[in-house]
Amino acid sequence: KNEVATVSQGKLIVMLYEGAIRFLKIAAENMTPRKYELVNNNIIKTQEIVTELILALNMDEGGKMANDLLSIYVYIKKRLLEANMKKDEKIVQEVLGHFANLKEAWEEVAKKETSAGNQIAIERGSGFSIRG
Repeated sequence: KNEVATVSQGKLIVMLYEGAIRFLKIAAENMTPRKYELVNNNIIKTQEIVTELILALNMDEGGKMANDLLSIYVYIKKRLLEANMKKDEKIVQEVLGHFANLKEAWEEVAKKETSAGNQIAIERGSGFSIRG
């Protein structure tokens, strides 16, 4: 909790992606032994993270970037629902790939943010705004 209070906005987004990746890996690992309650719980946790990411989008100032991220997040939520209903590991792996790509992109944003003296420049330009 203390780390969350002191990190930059970009790093916070990366942390959300890391959590989603961690939960999806747990879900994927438990599909083969058919521990479906564990699968369900971890996919739901990931869906909750995606909901938070959607709510954090700054649609007023984010322009095309915010709209693009919204489209990606809506697609991911749809795929997570399908993965949970079908208990389909291939869909989980697909979504894991999307989160890995998003995480990589936001790690670059976080690096730039840190090198700019922790200025939250992405709130204006990236479509993302963390509400506290």
